[in-house]
Amino acid sequence: MPLSRVRVRSLLLILLLGGCNFAPPYERPVAPIVTTYSEPSVAGGRLATEVEWRNFFGDPQLKAYIAAALENNRDLMAATARIAQAQAVFRIQNAQRLPELDIGASANRARAPTPAGGVTSNLFATQVSIPPYELDFWGRLANLSEAARRQYFASIDAQRAFRLSLISSVASTYYAVRSGEEGIDLSARTLVTRRHVQEIAKARLDAGVTSAVDYDQTAVLVTQAETQLASLQLTTDQSRHLLTVLVGGPIAGPLPPGRGTADADQFAALEPGLPSSLLINRPDVQAAEEQLRAAYANIGAARATYFPFISLTGAYGYVSPELSNLFRGASRTWTFGAAATLPLIDWGRRRATVALAKGVRDELVANYQTAVEQAFRQVADGLSGRRDLDAQIRAQERAVAAQQDLSDTAELRYESGVSIYLEVLDAERSLFIAQQQLIALRAQALQNGVALYTALGGGAG
Repeated sequence: MPLSRVRVRSLLLILLLGGCNFAPPYERPVAPIVTTYSEPSVAGGRLATEVEWRNFFGDPQLKAYIAAALENNRDLMAATARIAQAQAVFRIQNAQRLPELDIGASANRARAPTPAGGVTSNLFATQVSIPPYELDFWGRLANLSEAARRQYFASIDAQRAFRLSLISSVASTYYAVRSGEEGIDLSARTLVTRRHVQEIAKARLDAGVTSAVDYDQTAVLVTQAETQLASLQLTTDQSRHLLTVLVGGPIAGPLPPGRGTADADQFAALEPGLPSSLLINRPDVQAAEEQLRAAYANIGAARATYFPFISLTGAYGYVSPELSNLFRGASRTWTFGAAATLPLIDWGRRRATVALAKGVRDELVANYQTAVEQAFRQVADGLSGRRDLDAQIRAQERAVAAQQDLSDTAELRYESGVSIYLEVLDAERSLFIAQQQLIALRAQALQNGVALYTALGGGAG
């Protein structure tokens, strides 16, 4: 039988026997999805998925940091490498669904003893063979291939999710550095002023114009500013170190100027869209669903082990004791065989395998629902933060202005002899705290804007 006819008949048989599939039909788990978000839409806003990160952020220095992180971050490189690994695993698994084809040739020379003294013989052979090949009658290989394919898709979504997370981490850390620098600048300027006031108080004490209590109170203000300055320098340095790690090392060359936390219009306006779209916009939710689909396929592969394992094998070639006659018709040889096996007693192994696959499926259902819940919570937090933090900042700005007036009035009252220095001390301390709180609120609002962008599945191209 010619080789081509053997292969054609085998392929036809494979097609006829490859229709069974014992995987349960996939059903997307019920997720707690609201119909609309409670926060109002933003005029002129766009969907986060339509806004590429370079167009979302308005700070040129931050853009430089994000670009460096996407180029050099080691964890992102590892996530990208995992995509290639998952793709290779899928290709390996998928290749098992098709028969292999081997070609070989051999030449042997042997001597055997005989009564006459021995005989020497030659044997030459060449053949094309199909190693034992499983007929996927029950869909075991197809489901294993489908599981590997879904894991490959999940690795792509996981890389996208990490990429968004990296952008968010870089931006949040950058704003922590910027607010820290502004706090350091405020503390340093305040410290200079308070030391000057302390020097005046010391001179007045030496001249007998004021009491030691007033001088000690100026020292309290100085130590307060010194403590705050040292604390901000520590936390800001730590944020700088983290930023350096996130971007993969120091950035060569000068950076463009950055923008202060008080600058308006740092981000492009975002429209949250429909809550149901979050299921396809969030790459982490998509990754969880792909893993769940893989678990469904693994159940089908486990169930298929209850049925006979059917395999085929075959070979076609030539064997001859003389090399010159190797490819003649009389030297032709071929074999074809089939086998079926089914374990009779496995002590519950197959049943446990199916139970394990179902248990993994149930766990991934819970993981998917958790991912959806977390996604909606993060969006809700971001929308609430966008509204409430703006209101807090406006209120805090008014508080700083009022506290500044109070501080100025207290200073005038003290210089006029109407009040004691304790009133100035309280006013100065309250003003300093209010100014630091305003810087922190502005940074928090910026970080909330970043969180909202990533929570909505912002474009990470």
